[in-house]
Amino acid sequence: MIFERGLKGIPLSVDLWLHYINFYITEFSSSEDVEDKTRKLYEQAIAAAGTDFRSDKLWDSYISWETVRNNYKAVTKLYDRLLCIPTQLYSHHFDNFKKHVEDHHPKEILSLDEFLKLRQEVVKDAQDGDELATEGPPGTDSPPGVDAPPGLGYDGGMSDDVESRKLRVKIIDIREAMFKRNENEVSRRWAFEEAVRRPYFHVKPLERAQLKNWREYLDFEIEHGSHERVVVLFERCMIACALYEDFWMKYAKYLEQHSIEGVQNVYRRACEIHLPKKPYIHMAWAAFEERQQNYQATRQVLINIDKNVPGLVMVAMRRISLERRQGNDTDVEKLFQDYINQSTSPSVKSFYSIKFARYLLKIKGNSQKARCILTEALERDKRNEKLFLQLIDLEYQTQPVDVDRTLEVFDRVIQNDVQLDFKVKVSQRRMEFLEDFGTDIKRITEAYDEHQKLVKDLNTDRKKKHPDQLDDSSQPPDKKQKTETINGSGDSTSHLSSTSTPDTNHAYNYYYPPNPSSSYPYHSNYANYGSQYGSYYPSY
Repeated sequence: MIFERGLKGIPLSVDLWLHYINFYITEFSSSEDVEDKTRKLYEQAIAAAGTDFRSDKLWDSYISWETVRNNYKAVTKLYDRLLCIPTQLYSHHFDNFKKHVEDHHPKEILSLDEFLKLRQEVVKDAQDGDELATEGPPGTDSPPGVDAPPGLGYDGGMSDDVESRKLRVKIIDIREAMFKRNENEVSRRWAFEEAVRRPYFHVKPLERAQLKNWREYLDFEIEHGSHERVVVLFERCMIACALYEDFWMKYAKYLEQHSIEGVQNVYRRACEIHLPKKPYIHMAWAAFEERQQNYQATRQVLINIDKNVPGLVMVAMRRISLERRQGNDTDVEKLFQDYINQSTSPSVKSFYSIKFARYLLKIKGNSQKARCILTEALERDKRNEKLFLQLIDLEYQTQPVDVDRTLEVFDRVIQNDVQLDFKVKVSQRRMEFLEDFGTDIKRITEAYDEHQKLVKDLNTDRKKKHPDQLDDSSQPPDKKQKTETINGSGDSTSHLSSTSTPDTNHAYNYYYPPNPSSSYPYHSNYANYGSQYGSYYPSY
């Protein structure tokens, strides 16, 4: 039982298979069916590890065991299988096969069908080479009723030794063709095998050259090898590279074309044994199970990695997205609320709050609850610019737009203790909002005055920090920062970037014209204005 558990976990271990077989032969030698069961064990070992490049010891053991029992025909069949498999000692096996042929009569090592077929070829060759020996005297016929069975008839006048020698030559020639093809396959893999310096498992990282060699070897085998060889090579690779999740995912992706159960087994071994705290392999497993519509398994995989490595935002969002795709709205809201409450970082709480508010607004259409979530988040994280922008975006999305409530949000940002450049950007956006939706010209003018004051404060602050630099208007055009496109809809981060700088000079020229006697903003050069603010207003 222990041996079988070990072989289930390490099916490529040739040494473990040999230990198990030797143990079985020793312990059950008195059993009546020990030979059949031993042969069955050998076949299981060959199926599991027989195509491994370094499986020579296993093949030699199997062949020796059959030879001791004088099963020479079985030995020949084993050599027929082995001579087609690229292994490290391929030439050694061919030499042993030739010795096996020379030491035994062809009739002892070949199946009856193959022996008769080759003997007919040998006799035919002899007949073609010696016509007088194969024909009787002229005018004579063979006596009636003395025809020999096919393959056992006239031998061309050859002695048994001559015939056996020619049969051996044919047997070896046929296998030599197999050997040549196999030799070519070995040569194609030899460089990869030579580059494998650490075929065993170790906790120390592998060298980059080793990882590169494994990747290239796998790609080669996938393109040119059989499915069995690819699987065996992957299993070898996963011994040395057990701590590298990209190899596990490559293995699982390959098996998707062949076996769903095999993919699940690969992910299970990776996530439950070797990589219990690696998130990406868990995410890949969860995505695979969801594609198979195994939603409970998907849920459990994500729960496990969430417990093993708490605080991963991408895992939390994947769990939430899974429930959303399943239409479990109650679970979605519960998960959002749990993650907000469990998070210790204010910025992470704010992130979940923004995502929750978007879900409530875009999916559920509940703008009131979304507003409450953002407001509560601002109470915890009073200077978070993204929260303000999301709240502004929410008001923009409301239909019809509530001007007073939106202006309250703008005023709250400007009166808050946030960065001055952020206040200027929000103030500029407030002016645009008032131009689009404002109903009170007095309120619009007051916003312009407040904006100009903020611009002056910002310029003064910049000059203090960088006295050697002039304002934006004196810099070359290619040094000016481009104004952010603001269209009053969509994601708030696309409306107003926290890193962009507003072109305050143009805003001032538009709202405060050169003519001081004018009571309403006017700009004489509408063409220039349109080129700068074409995203907001039409050109004239």
